Amino acid sequence: MHVFITGGAGFIGGHLAEALIRRGDRVRVLDDLSTGSLRNLDRVHESPDFEFIRGDVVQDASLVRRCVAEADAVIHLAAAVGVELVVKEPARTITTNVHGTENVLSPAAEFGKRVIIASTSEVYGKSANDSFAEDDDLIIGPSVHSRWSYACSKLLDEFLLMAHCRAAGLPGTVVRFFNTVGPRQTGRYGMVIPRFVGAALAGKPLQVYGDGQQTRCFCHVADVVEALLLLLGREETYGQVYNIGSTERISIRDLAERVIARTQSTSKIELVPYDIAYAAGFEDMRRRKPNTSKIAALTGWRPKHDLDGIIDDVAADLRGC
Repeated sequence: MHVFITGGAGFIGGHLAEALIRRGDRVRVLDDLSTGSLRNLDRVHESPDFEFIRGDVVQDASLVRRCVAEADAVIHLAAAVGVELVVKEPARTITTNVHGTENVLSPAAEFGKRVIIASTSEVYGKSANDSFAEDDDLIIGPSVHSRWSYACSKLLDEFLLMAHCRAAGLPGTVVRFFNTVGPRQTGRYGMVIPRFVGAALAGKPLQVYGDGQQTRCFCHVADVVEALLLLLGREETYGQVYNIGSTERISIRDLAERVIARTQSTSKIELVPYDIAYAAGFEDMRRRKPNTSKIAALTGWRPKHDLDGIIDDVAADLRGC
């Protein structure tokens, strides 16, 4: 199979490219390297079955169209990355997420290509549910808070895919990622585990935003890649949405304490108000736990890595082990 990955030099994309090459597929990656890195492709760049193209899903529409036409399947990962970038550059977030996805889905529908687009748990917004299922109602915050621009733009991507599925029979699927983490992830854009682990290894304070009682679930990138590969070849997934994430929930304050313990660090915990960390009036999701029964029922998929193992893998990567 010839697989085209947009945003393939990103954290998830690099691991996905490796897995596809290992199983015998040909992989073409498109990335503008604005937030991705060629380091993420070190293990595949010399493979005869791999090709990297530097390009932009928004600006290079004709290039994207050609790559989609020549592929058997498309996995669209290119997007604005991280809460910090979203808050600081909401216009860029919307343009990248919406127009980039439009440039991928239009030729995919035209040529009838298999496509999976990456969405996010952010679309569940301010829901008070204990865990989130794919058919839950979505409660997004007001437009005056740029934080919600990411959720809204990714939700529009989902609607666009579903429209193409209904109108043109596009064999498309949406996956909603819940805090994917692991080796090679950068904390540069606010990703909490590499940020915490990096600080702990350096003996610096671990900055916990807000009161630290917000809860999250963290899924190892290897488990996420496995889920993508399981969904890729399943026709039953066309026109469907699947949560991909761990159900092991932890508060961010407890996560900081766990990181300090796992790394045997002497670092302290420092609470930072949201207004200082991000922007005045910033709104956070208090909980974010997926219901993954849908993908489990179809494929049997469940995460194999627990949180301690994830922290250890990130720490080993940052230490250069």
